[in-house]
Amino acid sequence: MHGEYKVPGGKLVVVDLDVVDGRIADFQLAGDFFLEPDTALEAINGAVEGLSADTDAKTIAAAVRDALPDGALLLGFSPEAVAVTVRRALARATSWRDYDWEIVHSKAVSPQMHLALDEVLTNEVGEGRRGPTLRIWEWEEPAVVIGSFQSVKNEVDPENAARYGIQVVRRISGGGAMFMEAGSVVTYSIYAPADLVQGMSFADSYAFLDEWAIVALKSLGIDAVYQPLNDITSPSGKIGGAAQKRLGSGAVLHHVTMSYDMDGQKMTEVLRIGREKISDKGIASAVKRVDPLRSQTGLTRAEIIEQLKLTFRSLYGAIDGDITDAEYAAAERLVAEKFATDEWLYRVP
Repeated sequence: MHGEYKVPGGKLVVVDLDVVDGRIADFQLAGDFFLEPDTALEAINGAVEGLSADTDAKTIAAAVRDALPDGALLLGFSPEAVAVTVRRALARATSWRDYDWEIVHSKAVSPQMHLALDEVLTNEVGEGRRGPTLRIWEWEEPAVVIGSFQSVKNEVDPENAARYGIQVVRRISGGGAMFMEAGSVVTYSIYAPADLVQGMSFADSYAFLDEWAIVALKSLGIDAVYQPLNDITSPSGKIGGAAQKRLGSGAVLHHVTMSYDMDGQKMTEVLRIGREKISDKGIASAVKRVDPLRSQTGLTRAEIIEQLKLTFRSLYGAIDGDITDAEYAAAERLVAEKFATDEWLYRVP
Protein backbone atom coordinates (compact mmCIF):
# COMPACT_ATOMS: atom_id res chain seq x y z
CA MET A 1 0.00 0.00 0.00
CA HIS A 2 1.17 3.50 -0.83
CA GLY A 3 0.20 6.79 0.83
CA GLU A 4 1.12 10.42 0.24
CA TYR A 5 0.39 13.56 2.24
CA LYS A 6 1.59 17.08 1.43
CA VAL A 7 1.82 18.84 4.79
CA PRO A 8 0.12 22.25 4.46
CA GLY A 9 2.96 24.74 4.46
CA GLY A 10 5.46 21.89 4.73
CA LYS A 11 6.87 18.93 2.86
CA LEU A 12 5.65 15.77 1.14
CA VAL A 13 5.45 12.64 3.29
CA VAL A 14 5.33 9.25 1.53
CA VAL A 15 4.88 5.78 3.04
CA ASP A 16 4.88 2.27 1.60
CA LEU A 17 3.69 -0.71 3.60
CA ASP A 18 2.07 -4.12 3.56
CA VAL A 19 -0.49 -5.60 5.91
CA VAL A 20 0.25 -9.15 7.12
CA ASP A 21 -2.11 -10.88 9.54
CA GLY A 22 -3.72 -7.54 10.37
CA ARG A 23 -0.44 -5.78 11.18
CA ILE A 24 1.70 -3.24 9.32
CA ALA A 25 4.75 -4.85 7.72
CA ASP A 26 7.68 -3.74 5.53
CA PHE A 27 7.04 -0.13 6.49
CA GLN A 28 9.14 2.53 4.77
CA LEU A 29 8.94 6.31 5.24
CA ALA A 30 10.21 8.69 2.54
CA GLY A 31 9.72 12.28 1.40
CA ASP A 32 11.37 15.63 0.74
CA PHE A 33 11.37 16.61 4.41
CA PHE A 34 14.45 17.22 6.58
CA LEU A 35 15.31 14.90 9.45
CA GLU A 36 18.22 14.82 11.88
CA PRO A 37 19.93 12.59 12.86
CA ASP A 38 19.81 10.09 10.01
CA THR A 39 19.14 7.29 12.49
CA ALA A 40 15.76 8.89 13.28
CA LEU A 41 14.40 7.51 9.98
CA GLU A 42 15.11 3.97 11.12
CA ALA A 43 13.51 4.76 14.48
CA ILE A 44 10.31 5.98 12.82
CA ASN A 45 10.14 2.93 10.56
CA GLY A 46 10.59 0.67 13.57
CA ALA A 47 7.88 2.48 15.54
CA VAL A 48 5.24 1.87 12.88
CA GLU A 49 6.34 -1.65 11.94
CA GLY A 50 4.10 -4.23 13.58
CA LEU A 51 1.32 -1.86 14.63
CA SER A 52 -2.21 -3.10 14.09
CA ALA A 53 -3.66 -1.95 10.77
CA ASP A 54 -6.61 -0.61 12.80
CA THR A 55 -4.42 1.71 14.90
CA ASP A 56 -5.78 5.26 14.88
CA ALA A 57 -3.75 8.29 13.85
CA LYS A 58 -3.31 9.59 17.40
CA THR A 59 -1.75 6.31 18.55
CA ILE A 60 0.52 6.11 15.48
CA ALA A 61 1.76 9.67 16.10
CA ALA A 62 2.44 8.87 19.76
CA ALA A 63 4.43 5.75 18.81
CA VAL A 64 6.53 7.76 16.35
CA ARG A 65 7.18 10.53 18.86
CA ASP A 66 8.18 8.07 21.60
CA ALA A 67 10.65 6.35 19.26
CA LEU A 68 12.51 9.49 18.20
CA PRO A 69 16.03 9.84 19.62
CA ASP A 70 16.69 12.73 21.98
CA GLY A 71 17.22 15.97 20.12
CA ALA A 72 15.71 14.70 16.88
CA LEU A 73 14.80 17.52 14.49
CA LEU A 74 11.85 17.17 12.10
CA LEU A 75 11.53 19.98 9.53
CA GLY A 76 8.57 20.16 7.18
CA PHE A 77 6.69 17.31 8.81
CA SER A 78 5.72 15.86 12.19
CA PRO A 79 4.73 12.58 13.86
CA GLU A 80 1.12 13.57 13.17
CA ALA A 81 1.91 13.93 9.46
CA VAL A 82 3.41 10.43 9.42
CA ALA A 83 0.25 9.13 11.10
CA VAL A 84 -2.03 10.82 8.55
CA THR A 85 0.01 9.35 5.70
CA VAL A 86 -0.16 5.87 7.19
CA ARG A 87 -3.92 6.09 7.58
CA ARG A 88 -4.23 7.36 3.99
CA ALA A 89 -2.20 4.40 2.74
CA LEU A 90 -4.33 1.94 4.68
CA ALA A 91 -7.53 3.57 3.39
CA ARG A 92 -6.13 3.61 -0.16
CA ALA A 93 -6.64 7.36 -0.36
CA THR A 94 -6.18 9.20 -3.65
CA SER A 95 -4.22 12.34 -4.48
CA TRP A 96 -5.09 15.49 -6.45
CA ARG A 97 -3.34 14.30 -9.61
CA ASP A 98 -5.32 11.04 -9.66
CA TYR A 99 -8.27 12.98 -11.09
CA ASP A 100 -9.16 15.05 -14.14
CA TRP A 101 -10.17 18.34 -12.53
CA GLU A 102 -12.43 20.99 -14.04
CA ILE A 103 -12.57 24.69 -13.23
CA VAL A 104 -16.02 26.24 -13.56
CA HIS A 105 -16.32 30.03 -13.59
CA SER A 106 -19.75 30.69 -15.00
CA LYS A 107 -22.49 33.30 -14.91
CA ALA A 108 -23.72 35.05 -11.78
CA VAL A 109 -26.73 33.39 -10.16
CA SER A 110 -28.91 34.09 -7.13
CA PRO A 111 -27.64 33.27 -3.63
CA GLN A 112 -30.13 30.40 -3.36
CA MET A 113 -28.88 28.99 -6.67
CA HIS A 114 -25.28 29.09 -5.48
CA LEU A 115 -26.22 27.03 -2.43
CA ALA A 116 -28.32 24.62 -4.48
CA LEU A 117 -25.51 24.19 -7.02
CA ASP A 118 -23.15 23.30 -4.18
CA GLU A 119 -25.42 20.44 -3.14
CA VAL A 120 -26.18 19.30 -6.69
CA LEU A 121 -22.59 19.35 -7.94
CA THR A 122 -21.26 17.61 -4.83
CA ASN A 123 -23.78 14.82 -5.33
CA GLU A 124 -22.92 14.62 -9.04
CA VAL A 125 -19.27 14.07 -8.15
CA GLY A 126 -20.20 11.50 -5.53
CA GLU A 127 -22.34 9.59 -8.02
CA GLY A 128 -19.62 9.66 -10.66
CA ARG A 129 -21.54 11.75 -13.18
CA ARG A 130 -19.16 14.71 -12.84
CA GLY A 131 -15.42 14.86 -12.33
CA PRO A 132 -13.92 16.70 -9.37
CA THR A 133 -14.50 20.42 -9.80
CA LEU A 134 -13.36 23.83 -8.57
CA ARG A 135 -16.15 26.40 -8.97
CA ILE A 136 -15.68 30.17 -8.67
CA TRP A 137 -18.83 32.01 -7.58
CA GLU A 138 -20.10 35.23 -9.17
CA TRP A 139 -22.54 37.52 -7.37
CA GLU A 140 -25.06 40.15 -8.44
CA GLU A 141 -27.33 40.23 -5.38
CA PRO A 142 -26.21 41.02 -1.82
CA ALA A 143 -26.81 38.33 0.79
CA VAL A 144 -25.95 37.03 4.20
CA VAL A 145 -25.19 33.31 4.03
CA ILE A 146 -25.56 31.71 7.46
CA GLY A 147 -24.18 28.35 8.53
CA SER A 148 -26.34 25.25 8.69
CA PHE A 149 -26.68 25.39 12.48
CA GLN A 150 -26.85 29.14 13.11
CA SER A 151 -29.88 30.97 14.47
CA VAL A 152 -31.30 33.58 12.10
CA LYS A 153 -32.35 35.94 14.88
CA ASN A 154 -28.98 35.68 16.61
CA GLU A 155 -26.97 36.39 13.46
CA VAL A 156 -28.92 38.97 11.45
CA ASP A 157 -30.61 42.32 12.11
CA PRO A 158 -33.70 41.92 9.90
CA GLU A 159 -34.54 45.63 9.71
CA ASN A 160 -31.09 46.65 8.51
CA ALA A 161 -30.94 43.70 6.13
CA ALA A 162 -34.24 44.81 4.59
CA ARG A 163 -33.10 48.45 4.47
CA TYR A 164 -30.06 47.50 2.42
CA GLY A 165 -31.94 44.95 0.30
CA ILE A 166 -29.87 42.07 1.62
CA GLN A 167 -31.49 38.65 1.67
CA VAL A 168 -30.67 35.94 4.17
CA VAL A 169 -30.02 32.35 3.05
CA ARG A 170 -28.84 29.19 4.78
CA ARG A 171 -26.18 26.82 3.40
CA ILE A 172 -25.76 23.09 4.09
CA SER A 173 -22.33 23.41 5.72
CA GLY A 174 -21.61 24.58 9.24
CA GLY A 175 -19.57 27.58 10.32
CA GLY A 176 -20.35 31.27 10.59
CA ALA A 177 -22.23 33.91 8.64
CA MET A 178 -20.79 35.36 5.43
CA PHE A 179 -21.60 38.90 4.27
CA MET A 180 -21.67 39.03 0.47
CA GLU A 181 -21.96 41.86 -2.03
CA ALA A 182 -21.13 41.92 -5.73
CA GLY A 183 -17.42 42.52 -6.18
CA SER A 184 -16.66 42.41 -2.46
CA VAL A 185 -15.60 38.79 -1.95
CA VAL A 186 -13.89 35.89 -3.69
CA THR A 187 -15.73 32.62 -3.11
CA TYR A 188 -14.92 29.17 -4.42
CA SER A 189 -16.22 25.64 -3.89
CA ILE A 190 -14.38 22.35 -4.30
CA TYR A 191 -16.38 19.21 -5.07
CA ALA A 192 -14.16 16.19 -4.54
CA PRO A 193 -14.44 12.44 -3.98
CA ALA A 194 -14.19 11.56 -0.30
CA ASP A 195 -11.19 9.36 -1.16
CA LEU A 196 -9.13 12.53 -1.61
CA VAL A 197 -9.30 13.23 2.14
CA GLN A 198 -9.36 9.63 3.37
CA GLY A 199 -7.33 9.12 6.52
CA MET A 200 -7.50 12.79 7.48
CA SER A 201 -9.32 14.38 10.37
CA PHE A 202 -11.70 17.24 9.53
CA ALA A 203 -9.05 19.67 10.76
CA ASP A 204 -6.37 18.14 8.51
CA SER A 205 -8.66 18.14 5.49
CA TYR A 206 -9.49 21.84 5.78
CA ALA A 207 -5.85 22.89 5.47
CA PHE A 208 -5.14 20.21 2.85
CA LEU A 209 -7.94 21.36 0.53
CA ASP A 210 -6.88 25.01 0.74
CA GLU A 211 -3.12 24.55 0.39
CA TRP A 212 -3.29 25.54 -3.29
CA ALA A 213 -5.04 28.82 -2.38
CA ILE A 214 -2.30 29.64 0.13
CA VAL A 215 0.25 29.05 -2.66
CA ALA A 216 -1.71 31.38 -4.96
CA LEU A 217 -1.96 34.14 -2.34
CA LYS A 218 1.76 33.91 -1.57
CA SER A 219 2.49 34.28 -5.29
CA LEU A 220 0.63 37.61 -5.09
CA GLY A 221 2.85 38.81 -2.27
CA ILE A 222 0.42 38.04 0.58
CA ASP A 223 1.97 36.37 3.62
CA ALA A 224 -1.01 34.03 3.92
CA VAL A 225 -1.19 31.13 6.36
CA TYR A 226 -3.85 28.65 7.39
CA GLN A 227 -5.09 29.07 10.95
CA PRO A 228 -6.98 26.07 12.35
CA LEU A 229 -9.74 25.21 12.21
CA ASN A 230 -10.92 27.02 9.11
CA ASP A 231 -9.37 30.47 8.62
CA ILE A 232 -7.00 31.91 6.03
CA THR A 233 -5.17 34.82 7.60
CA SER A 234 -2.17 37.14 7.29
CA PRO A 235 -0.23 39.53 9.52
CA SER A 236 -2.64 42.25 8.34
CA GLY A 237 -5.71 40.35 9.51
CA LYS A 238 -8.11 37.61 8.56
CA ILE A 239 -8.60 37.03 4.83
CA GLY A 240 -11.29 34.38 4.76
CA GLY A 241 -12.91 31.30 6.20
CA ALA A 242 -13.80 27.81 5.03
CA ALA A 243 -16.70 25.45 5.61
CA GLN A 244 -17.16 21.81 4.71
CA LYS A 245 -19.82 19.14 4.34
CA ARG A 246 -19.46 15.41 3.66
CA LEU A 247 -22.41 14.01 1.71
CA GLY A 248 -23.64 10.44 1.69
CA SER A 249 -23.00 10.20 -2.05
CA GLY A 250 -19.31 9.77 -1.30
CA ALA A 251 -18.18 13.33 -1.94
CA VAL A 252 -16.97 16.29 0.06
CA LEU A 253 -18.03 19.91 -0.38
CA HIS A 254 -15.44 22.47 0.68
CA HIS A 255 -16.05 26.17 0.14
CA VAL A 256 -14.16 29.33 1.06
CA THR A 257 -15.04 33.01 1.11
CA MET A 258 -12.24 35.60 1.14
CA SER A 259 -12.74 39.34 1.66
CA TYR A 260 -11.76 41.49 -1.30
CA ASP A 261 -13.27 44.88 -0.37
CA MET A 262 -16.26 44.81 1.96
CA ASP A 263 -18.16 47.66 3.58
CA GLY A 264 -17.36 47.11 7.27
CA GLN A 265 -19.95 49.64 8.44
CA LYS A 266 -22.76 47.94 6.53
CA MET A 267 -21.62 44.50 7.64
CA THR A 268 -21.75 45.43 11.32
CA GLU A 269 -25.22 46.91 10.86
CA VAL A 270 -26.60 43.82 9.15
CA LEU A 271 -24.81 41.16 11.18
CA ARG A 272 -25.17 40.95 14.94
CA ILE A 273 -21.42 40.84 15.51
CA GLY A 274 -19.87 41.46 18.93
CA ARG A 275 -16.59 43.30 19.38
CA GLU A 276 -14.60 40.07 19.71
CA LYS A 277 -15.89 38.84 16.38
CA ILE A 278 -15.23 42.19 14.72
CA SER A 279 -11.59 42.01 15.78
CA ASP A 280 -11.44 38.44 14.47
CA LYS A 281 -12.47 39.75 11.06
CA GLY A 282 -9.65 42.29 11.00
CA ILE A 283 -11.87 45.35 11.48
CA ALA A 284 -10.19 48.00 13.61
CA SER A 285 -13.18 50.30 13.27
CA ALA A 286 -16.78 49.73 12.28
CA VAL A 287 -16.44 52.31 9.49
CA LYS A 288 -13.28 50.78 7.99
CA ARG A 289 -13.50 48.71 4.84
CA VAL A 290 -12.51 45.06 5.10
CA ASP A 291 -10.13 44.81 2.16
CA PRO A 292 -7.26 42.39 2.80
CA LEU A 293 -7.02 41.15 -0.79
CA ARG A 294 -7.38 44.56 -2.46
CA SER A 295 -5.10 46.46 -0.10
CA GLN A 296 -2.39 43.80 0.05
CA THR A 297 -2.17 43.17 -3.69
CA GLY A 298 -3.40 46.33 -5.42
CA LEU A 299 -5.04 43.99 -7.94
CA THR A 300 -8.60 43.83 -9.15
CA ARG A 301 -10.85 41.03 -7.97
CA ALA A 302 -10.79 39.56 -11.48
CA GLU A 303 -6.97 39.51 -11.53
CA ILE A 304 -6.85 37.71 -8.18
CA ILE A 305 -9.33 35.11 -9.41
CA GLU A 306 -7.24 34.53 -12.53
CA GLN A 307 -4.18 33.89 -10.36
CA LEU A 308 -6.16 31.42 -8.25
CA LYS A 309 -7.23 29.54 -11.37
CA LEU A 310 -3.71 29.64 -12.83
CA THR A 311 -2.26 28.19 -9.63
CA PHE A 312 -4.87 25.42 -9.46
CA ARG A 313 -4.21 24.50 -13.11
CA SER A 314 -0.45 24.43 -12.67
CA LEU A 315 -0.63 22.23 -9.58
CA TYR A 316 -3.37 19.81 -10.59
CA GLY A 317 -3.69 19.97 -14.37
CA ALA A 318 -7.27 21.28 -14.42
CA ILE A 319 -9.17 22.23 -17.58
CA ASP A 320 -12.03 24.70 -18.02
CA GLY A 321 -15.54 23.28 -17.69
CA ASP A 322 -19.12 24.43 -17.21
CA ILE A 323 -22.37 23.57 -15.48
CA THR A 324 -24.74 21.49 -17.59
CA ASP A 325 -28.34 22.36 -18.34
CA ALA A 326 -29.41 19.30 -16.33
CA GLU A 327 -27.40 20.47 -13.32
CA TYR A 328 -28.91 23.95 -13.51
CA ALA A 329 -32.39 22.40 -13.72
CA ALA A 330 -31.73 20.19 -10.69
CA ALA A 331 -30.49 23.21 -8.75
CA GLU A 332 -33.59 25.22 -9.67
CA ARG A 333 -35.79 22.43 -8.33
CA LEU A 334 -33.74 22.33 -5.13
CA VAL A 335 -34.17 26.09 -4.69
CA ALA A 336 -37.94 25.74 -4.92
CA GLU A 337 -38.09 22.69 -2.68
CA LYS A 338 -35.49 23.72 -0.08
CA PHE A 339 -33.27 26.79 -0.20
CA ALA A 340 -36.03 29.37 -0.90
CA THR A 341 -38.38 27.97 1.75
CA ASP A 342 -38.99 29.32 5.24
CA GLU A 343 -38.82 25.76 6.56
CA TRP A 344 -35.14 25.60 5.58
CA LEU A 345 -34.17 29.16 6.41
CA TYR A 346 -35.79 29.13 9.86
CA ARG A 347 -35.04 25.55 10.81
CA VAL A 348 -32.99 27.22 13.54
CA PRO A 349 -35.15 30.35 14.17
